[in-house]
Amino acid sequence: MKRFLNRSSNPFSKYIKTLTVSKGKEEYFNLPALQDSRYEELPYSIRVLLESAVRNCDNFSVKEEDVEKILNWEKTSEQGVEIPFHPARVILQDFTGVPACVDLAAMRDAIKNMGGDPEKINPLKQVDLVIDHSVQVDVFGSGDARARNEQIEFNRNKERFQFLKWGQNAFENFSIVPPGSGIVHQVNLEYLASVVYNRGEMPCPDSVVGTDSHTTMINGLGVLGWGVGGIEAEAVMLGQPISMVLPEVVGFELSGELSPETTATDLVLTVVQMLRQRGVVGKFVEFYGEGVANLTIADRATIGNMAPEYGATCGFFSVDDQTINYMKLSGRDKDHVNMTQEYLKENGIYRDYLNEKNPKYSGDLMHLDLSAVEPSLSGPKRPQDRVRMSTLKKEFNESLTNEVGFHGFGLDEKQTEATAKLNYKGEEFELKHGSVVISAITSCTNTSNPGVMLAAGMLAKNAVKKGLKVKPYVKTSLSPGSEVVSFYYKEAGLQEYLDQLGYTTAGYGCMTCIGNSGDLPKEVHDAIENSDVVAAAVLSGNRNFEGRVHPLTQANYLASPPLCVAYALAGTVDIDFANEPIGQDKDGNDVYLREIWPTREEVEKVINESVKSEHFTKNYANITKGNEDWQSLSAGSGKLYNWDDSTYIHNPPFFKGMGAEPELINDIEDAYCLLNLGDSITTDHISPAGKIARDSPAARYLQDKGVSERDFNTYGSRRGNDEIMARGTFANIRLINKMASKVGPLAVNVNTNEEKAVFDVAEDYQKEGKPMIILAGKEYGSGSSRDWAAKGPYLQGVKAVIAESFERIHRSNLVGMGILPLQFVEGESAESLGLDGTERFNIELKNGDLPLRGEVDVTTSTGKTFKAVVRIDTEPEKEYFKNGGILHYMIRSLNDQ
Repeated sequence: MKRFLNRSSNPFSKYIKTLTVSKGKEEYFNLPALQDSRYEELPYSIRVLLESAVRNCDNFSVKEEDVEKILNWEKTSEQGVEIPFHPARVILQDFTGVPACVDLAAMRDAIKNMGGDPEKINPLKQVDLVIDHSVQVDVFGSGDARARNEQIEFNRNKERFQFLKWGQNAFENFSIVPPGSGIVHQVNLEYLASVVYNRGEMPCPDSVVGTDSHTTMINGLGVLGWGVGGIEAEAVMLGQPISMVLPEVVGFELSGELSPETTATDLVLTVVQMLRQRGVVGKFVEFYGEGVANLTIADRATIGNMAPEYGATCGFFSVDDQTINYMKLSGRDKDHVNMTQEYLKENGIYRDYLNEKNPKYSGDLMHLDLSAVEPSLSGPKRPQDRVRMSTLKKEFNESLTNEVGFHGFGLDEKQTEATAKLNYKGEEFELKHGSVVISAITSCTNTSNPGVMLAAGMLAKNAVKKGLKVKPYVKTSLSPGSEVVSFYYKEAGLQEYLDQLGYTTAGYGCMTCIGNSGDLPKEVHDAIENSDVVAAAVLSGNRNFEGRVHPLTQANYLASPPLCVAYALAGTVDIDFANEPIGQDKDGNDVYLREIWPTREEVEKVINESVKSEHFTKNYANITKGNEDWQSLSAGSGKLYNWDDSTYIHNPPFFKGMGAEPELINDIEDAYCLLNLGDSITTDHISPAGKIARDSPAARYLQDKGVSERDFNTYGSRRGNDEIMARGTFANIRLINKMASKVGPLAVNVNTNEEKAVFDVAEDYQKEGKPMIILAGKEYGSGSSRDWAAKGPYLQGVKAVIAESFERIHRSNLVGMGILPLQFVEGESAESLGLDGTERFNIELKNGDLPLRGEVDVTTSTGKTFKAVVRIDTEPEKEYFKNGGILHYMIRSLNDQ
């Protein structure tokens, strides 16, 4: 795909130079030719933004003054100035990709209804969609688990897959990696990312935005990327730049080396905790120092992956020799690798972590000596809550009686003695607090890292040889990020030992971490449900929010793959590995974890012997081909989608009755408060991805459509149907609404005092013709970048959210759906203002002509008036809001062309 630049309108065309490469000559914009001393002091991540601005400068969408703002980063980054950014490409996973594709199809209908050309709605950027979020751990512990899970996945999701295949045919520059191929971020790291993008008119640094918050993983490869909401990604696909506030860049120095007993997972959990305490929301983090040189690309990618957990826009590692070596290992074209190295060196975007002057960074620098990292987990409810392995037993037991919250379960002393008996496959077992019932080596943070994956296999081998076993009721699963992992497991002779402990390959996709853990064995399910036992899950993913992993595992811990195996062998998180045996060997002798833990030297030896370039080339040779089911899947033709009565794909009402000109924005008058929420409400609380409960509004809808309970599937898989997601919004069983009498997805109709499902109360208010608002605390919308977390409240009739602070992507998504994000002024909150949610609210919107980050008055029916900060941060966002949302703005803009 060639995207031609208008050189005549670009004032920087004189800085185009020629690079001689093996296949000829390549023209490119040479940044050192600017001869601006400020360039050499810019953080490397900001240099990527500068190159994009210089290359795309047309004095229309990107202006010379934008280039100057970036060059003057040291000052402008402190002033909240706005710049446009054209990323090279867009990446999607299927949970977010399906609704994005639904929106594009609906936009084509809308523009046709306005008398325009539907094909104006077409991606102008390269878009790759990896189907990885649909597979579930329905079958585990058996040799055929992968095949059976993939078949179940295909049967469940056939309608969704047909729609996506139609989209691949209907839209240009839109490619799909079929199901069963791997996790989107690992496929991006190992295959899709080019480091230097060369599909346009000239080479440029590869950059990407994605509809999954963990798109940030690619920063470990030196590719600047981060997660955006689905609606913002659609605008980028259609050629719009991202309007972003030029970020501060926090410098994070790493020194030394990891100690022999620690892993990259322990490191990233430490980094998450440190950066959360520092506060880096809206900022870039750039890692530097000699310690970086000691980290593999897989280790760096592990740290980059969890940027959403430490709150940054991204955690960036500049390209260096390690990057080039990884490109060669992963089978990238040799000529492209050579061009990449030469291009980046010529442009001053190549780094030597051992011998160079560091650029300038924002504020105080951070530092971590890698040798100080300790074996760690995080939990039991949030990824930023690191727990040293040595203190986990103590902290878990204290959490049982702590007040309900991120570190407490609120049990009384009698409940701490609770146990649950179960008979499983003819054997009697007893569950206690902390009993592990799920152990999953899963998802993108760790499965791309041979160091931790092979360590898990070697630990399994040592355990099996000692005669250790995992209790049969523990749901063990292995979901590698690509088949590359299976190739090197086989090469190292380790898969057989994992199999013996129950870690047979369950599928290649984002499984347990996204909530696709499947059902627990009925005996285990019933034992937990009928007791006060706080059961545990240990997983190697990046998310452990309440209700996400499984509704019945209240304590959820993130850990390295080898620790996942270790805790499964122990059968509990209530253990001190230093002083208590992990189990007994064949002769009844105690075995301690230290006796079976592989050393770093042993792991590195196996990596060198078993991870080979041909594993990558073999895996990715036919990656887009898919299996026989995918190849035989019929998909409709034509540029307009033929909407049918599918319960998976539904024409959304977003553009119904839309006119060529935007309507005036009405004031919010006499609005009900739908929910009064506390701190750290995540997108998992707002738009859960997991199982659809049998007694939920979504279940009632599906039953009315003739769908049986066994075919409900998950909320995530049904995001292409707005009717489901409207009913699934705020359906998390761990939601705490201060207006309700108990924990759960409940709201209160203040007119009748009736407590029922959030959707049902919203429907009551909508029938009255009344708008709604939401009150919330700090970090509202943290977690995954789900566009449905904004679309769902929009469909329920929510017009504004008033919170103490917002997560970056979710705030943007709210604006993108025409919902007003308002922030309490510093030091105030719903609680301090005496708001309990029973009031009615009035907010003057001035026809949408609101001051950027200015203040508006909010008045209530009880006579209170308070100021709130308008969190519309940029001029483009203001235009989106006045148009009713970013997609409405795009339709009108494209129709006018």
